[in-house]
Amino acid sequence: MYYIAYFLLYLISLLPFCVLYAISDVVAFILRRVVKYRYDVVLSNLQIAFPEKTNEERIKICHEFYQRFTDNFIETVKLISLSKKEISKRFVCDFELLKSLYDKHYSVDVIMGHCFNWEWTNLAYSIGNPFTQLIVYAHVDNQLTEKLMLKIRSRFGTKLIDSYKFKEQYKPYINQQKSFVLVADQNPRQIESAIWTAFFGKKVPFAKVAETSARLADDAVIFCSVKRVKRGYYASQLSVFTEHARQTERGEITKASVKFFEKTIREDPPNYLWSHRRWKYTFQEEKHRKNLIM
Repeated sequence: MYYIAYFLLYLISLLPFCVLYAISDVVAFILRRVVKYRYDVVLSNLQIAFPEKTNEERIKICHEFYQRFTDNFIETVKLISLSKKEISKRFVCDFELLKSLYDKHYSVDVIMGHCFNWEWTNLAYSIGNPFTQLIVYAHVDNQLTEKLMLKIRSRFGTKLIDSYKFKEQYKPYINQQKSFVLVADQNPRQIESAIWTAFFGKKVPFAKVAETSARLADDAVIFCSVKRVKRGYYASQLSVFTEHARQTERGEITKASVKFFEKTIREDPPNYLWSHRRWKYTFQEEKHRKNLIM
């Protein structure tokens, strides 16, 4: 079954971008207007994040989000056959910063949010990253989907670590110079140990794994932003938060990364994954106060 699915997706990936984006437009319309896939969730999130905007402005962001949402999946399929040359042409990477830190013999933790297209970010950086590039991913139960995504994500050398098997799969890379890439949005699995901080003015929990691993290894911490230049073209920018994570205070990396996410999202609201319940959990003073960083 896997080989049949991969072959069919490979054929689809050979279609020119103009055809793929026409398909994306149709699917986006169906999701938004017919199926109304998580439509209420998207609008609710936008209401919380942008109360200062009019309802018409939020609906406009919502509609553009669905186009980028389906583009994200179409572009991910395109990665099955897209060449290194074409990816490098369409996605601008900040390799100079990585090379300078590599020459200093650091390892780095790269933290980013769910801004489109994070799958292109992985492959584009894996082409010229001087570090061993590691990505922690969320295991999915569907074996076909899991195998397909592992195939795509590892095309150019990225090493993938299942979040459920982190300790076991991370061990071989402990003593290597590595870039450890984490998509560190809120709503972690272990809510009781999460760090709470303000995101668009409302307290939400964030997984502490990015901060904990960086401080334990004393890695340099880098924030990564991805901007959509135009359809099918992206530019990323890396910025160093600290070269020695162990010198930061508890919660400092998480708080700074959340502010960075918010700034990036405000610059281009439709480019964020709004279809998840971003404010799913309610802060309880007595229960979560000890993990609150403001």
